[in-house]
Amino acid sequence: MSTVVPPGPPLRFSAPRLSPSVRAFVANEAGSAVVLLAATLVALAWANSPWWHSYDSLWETPVSLRVGSEAMTLDLRHVVNDAAMALFFLVLGLEITSEVTTGDLRDPRKVVVPALGAVGGMLVPVAIYLAVDHSSQTAHGWGVVMSTDTAFVLGVLALFGPRCPDALRLFLLTLAVVDDIGAITVLAVAYTESVRVWPLVVAAALLAAFAALRWLGAWRTTPYVLLGVALWCAVYRSGVHPTLAGVLVGLLVPATPVHEDQTRRLLFFGRALAEEPTAAQARVATLAVQATVPTGERLQRELHPWSAYVVVPLFGLANAGVHVDGGVLHDASTSPLTLGIVVALVVGNAVGITLASWAALRSGLGDLPGRVRYGHLVGGAVLAGMGFTISLFVADLAFDDPVLRDQAKIGVLAGSLVAAVLGTLVIRFMGERSPLCTPASGLPAGSLPPLPWTSPAGG
Repeated sequence: MSTVVPPGPPLRFSAPRLSPSVRAFVANEAGSAVVLLAATLVALAWANSPWWHSYDSLWETPVSLRVGSEAMTLDLRHVVNDAAMALFFLVLGLEITSEVTTGDLRDPRKVVVPALGAVGGMLVPVAIYLAVDHSSQTAHGWGVVMSTDTAFVLGVLALFGPRCPDALRLFLLTLAVVDDIGAITVLAVAYTESVRVWPLVVAAALLAAFAALRWLGAWRTTPYVLLGVALWCAVYRSGVHPTLAGVLVGLLVPATPVHEDQTRRLLFFGRALAEEPTAAQARVATLAVQATVPTGERLQRELHPWSAYVVVPLFGLANAGVHVDGGVLHDASTSPLTLGIVVALVVGNAVGITLASWAALRSGLGDLPGRVRYGHLVGGAVLAGMGFTISLFVADLAFDDPVLRDQAKIGVLAGSLVAAVLGTLVIRFMGERSPLCTPASGLPAGSLPPLPWTSPAGG
């Protein structure tokens, strides 16, 4: 039976406004999507041009760093994937810490829906991938289908402008944060082949040093950066993928001011500067101003543009170049690996995120403030199938065979393209034509609107 809602005052919805820091993060990610798309197209054009041999030969160029008897040698592609991408993961860690400490992840009701959606968006794609491709040779590539590319998703939503509710952007950003935590865990656990003990001991000592800095109230960025570089070297030597060091640094850098009464300190030093305008007083006042902003926020403000506009596009340029000819396309079109990735990214995310989020809404565990409709939710879930950056990253780790690696990359590229097109169409044509996800507060339990494809009674 349908639940009868008694007449009452007009429904009112609190449309959340994104905080300045979140708005800046979204803007950087959306802008990054444009540069990343351009870099991807350049990589594909280069890898399929008459000079396609130069693409691989460039990225296979060895790069060495030697200090005394110690040397580190990587090819140029792994300089990007192992070293530069640590900056990308550092920014992710900083964003996770910020959201957990001062952002929307503090409110359980706001977290439940995107968190459960992220879990559904990880588990269902993996299940579909393993069902389609259960070969022992390629089954370990299941991590390829677990992640969502935040930049591309937010970039597509930017095309809708004000027609896309800010609450949907916030939902997908929170979902991506939880999704990133899962992807990072998978990288650390499932794709580490061997571990050396002593470098891990050094890494543990460095983590203890990070904890000591926080306890001592260190707010300057320099000590954290120096310890972060040392931690990356230790993790690299241990055999664990070194990008994990970036995440750990981001999680350990303070996300709140180290002094409780920053305003009083700032007024004191500002008054001292006004009374004695010297270079020394100006420096002290400048440091006092910097200390009012959490170390993590200052680091993120400095590093996020480099990550968004340099590191991630460079990663796309280094990894998206797949040489495609008739034989490669034929093999990929019949490969369970490629088909499994495409179906898992598109169908798995759409089904997993939508159903898990709907269950959280229907049960009353959480809500989505603002005028988010089921068409928006389903469209966002389909867009989350764009797993580009981390999916390519995992594909490089999962497959040593270049043929399998190329088939996996073709699956990621094709699946991400299909998800982008379908998600855009769903939001465009269903967004404003479907029921609201969460009605105004005060309605009886169980009166949530049904999914668009169900009966009015919610059956």
